[in-house]
Amino acid sequence: MTAIDTRALKARQTELAQQVSLQDVPLSPRYIAGVDVGFEDGGNVTRAAVVILTWPELEVAEYQTARIPTQLPYIPGLLSFREIPAALAAWEKLTLKPDLVLVDGQGRAHPRRLGVAGHLGVLLDLPAIGVAKSRLCGTFEPLAEEAGAQSLLTDKGEPLGWVWRSKNRCNPLFISPGHHMSIDTALTWVKALTRGYRLPEPTRWADGIASNRTFFVRLKQKFPDFPRKDVDITDFQVNCGSRQSNE
Repeated sequence: MTAIDTRALKARQTELAQQVSLQDVPLSPRYIAGVDVGFEDGGNVTRAAVVILTWPELEVAEYQTARIPTQLPYIPGLLSFREIPAALAAWEKLTLKPDLVLVDGQGRAHPRRLGVAGHLGVLLDLPAIGVAKSRLCGTFEPLAEEAGAQSLLTDKGEPLGWVWRSKNRCNPLFISPGHHMSIDTALTWVKALTRGYRLPEPTRWADGIASNRTFFVRLKQKFPDFPRKDVDITDFQVNCGSRQSNE
């Protein structure tokens, strides 16, 4: 890889962060997307999955994946520039266009207020929410252990999002708006999209597809044409989508 101009990337990040809107827009989605990005081959390959769920049924209507050569090394605070190219490559393959996108990663809860959810939301000009598995910045009051406990995430007095325990005995999620979304509405949507697992359904499916998790491998073995509309996977999801997983 050529030398990386981190100063230029930070300037671009600040520019994009200034375009983020934390105002809610009218939203009556038919399709909701989940996005997950990871790395293979020692970080040399970036993989992304985008899954489209129907709302309110939360049935998988489409998914697309992309694997591309990694374009940037890991640079703390600039992860979205490493992840976005593969996410966009998968996004461009979609035949269905979602009205809302949940991203496995940070939204506003970023030192420069632009995580991958905000970055993608601005580029696509879509309402976006970041659903992260760990804290990047900010502080919060300790949570109770039971599912449903929540605490405001703040940084130097600025509200960034919510910390929400979605499931008993599981680490909480760090939820923050990406674009065209307020802090409270982001939490409301994540709660509405969660169905007994730690992750909300859009990012749970995206994670499963991107990482080729066991439940997705078994699903494709049994139903090669999934997500064809006449394939009923209801019983399969109950039996094979283990609710004991912290994912």
